[in-house]
Amino acid sequence: MKKLLLVFAFIMLGNLAVKAQTSYRAALGLGIDAIDNATFVGATGKYFFTGNHVGQVDLGFENDATMITVLYSYHKSFNGAPGLRWYAGAGPSIILWEGSNTFALRPHLGLDYKINGVPFVINFDWRPAIVLGDGSNEVGAFGLGIQFAFD
Repeated sequence: MKKLLLVFAFIMLGNLAVKAQTSYRAALGLGIDAIDNATFVGATGKYFFTGNHVGQVDLGFENDATMITVLYSYHKSFNGAPGLRWYAGAGPSIILWEGSNTFALRPHLGLDYKINGVPFVINFDWRPAIVLGDGSNEVGAFGLGIQFAFD
């Protein structure tokens, strides 16, 4: 029985890898968001509502702060570059500090690369922060994600 389950698991994983070669519907993984002399590291996930419209949620931690970011992106493929897409969009971030909160609008522009034959996605984007209320805007903010792709 254990051998049968093992064979079934390998077949299912192989099927997932074959489907992931061409496109993906969702991805979960590790995200890094460098903003305002702080580097937030945590979970990231994205979901394609359609072929071009994507929602993304990031939950990052840094010392005594937690940042929650929700982004909308429009993705578009490059002709002649399979697996490579550019994207642009915006969304809000909230940083929960000890005793205070910071709200920011986060426009972003980046690249998303789905590795052919491997169910992994790498993305990198520029994410400036337009702080709403007290605080300074941050132009030099960037995001990096390494995710496992699901069909």
